[in-house]
Amino acid sequence: MSLPPFSHDAHIRYTEPSNTSWTFGQTIDNTESGRKWLEGEAQGWKVINTEEDTVQLYPLMTSAIVPRPIAFVSSVSETGVENLAPFSLFNTVTHNPPLVSFCCSNTPRVKDTPTNVKNGLGFTINIISEPFIDNAHVASIDAPPEFDEWTISGLTKAPSVHVKAPRVMESAFSMECELFQAIDITHPVSGEIPTTMILAHVKYIHIRKDVLNERGVVDITKYKPIARLGDISYGRISDVFRLPRPVWEQEKEKIEHALANNEQP
Repeated sequence: MSLPPFSHDAHIRYTEPSNTSWTFGQTIDNTESGRKWLEGEAQGWKVINTEEDTVQLYPLMTSAIVPRPIAFVSSVSETGVENLAPFSLFNTVTHNPPLVSFCCSNTPRVKDTPTNVKNGLGFTINIISEPFIDNAHVASIDAPPEFDEWTISGLTKAPSVHVKAPRVMESAFSMECELFQAIDITHPVSGEIPTTMILAHVKYIHIRKDVLNERGVVDITKYKPIARLGDISYGRISDVFRLPRPVWEQEKEKIEHALANNEQP
């Protein structure tokens, strides 16, 4: 299959929401795109028993639960061996206290990262942006425990202020973390522990000033984060639209009016 070249000149743009005339209670078939989406249901549904069809669970779930942010974790062993690895089962847990989570597979062996983050030396979580996705991706190689992925990444170590592990200088957003809790996920049937969830307590944040907007938060058009998709696919953000969160006191009359109209025969 021939693919077009990667466009380095592509820009993230802000657009209107998908349906600027949407009102409370309006069904999806009120738009052309909504009607086309509903037509797909005619092909039926595939129902999967997760206890029986286990082989397809990983490729299916990672292709459907998308896009996923990527935790690019820098850690160091008790003997001083540094490790660098990406994890796409990653997200924010809460801002107070500032916690993020990522999950590590323990098969076919326990990876270096979950072992390292438990040693009390701290670790960093770095966000990957478009310009260095290839550098970060190579760190997913199944290297032996004594191998230092930094050596093949072409990335630069930057000193941390609180933890021993370095941060990635090329990352515009890095978090120095301490282990808050490591949760072994025990399979309810086999009793095996195939996954460990790491809850990371963010102690310090390093953010490049050039990706901040006038409100002091990240400007997505400058940040250019990379997301993980299914199989070996990655994605990037193209169009962005904003939807203000509805406020009950402001929308109450519109909601009551819509509900009253929906109740009419």
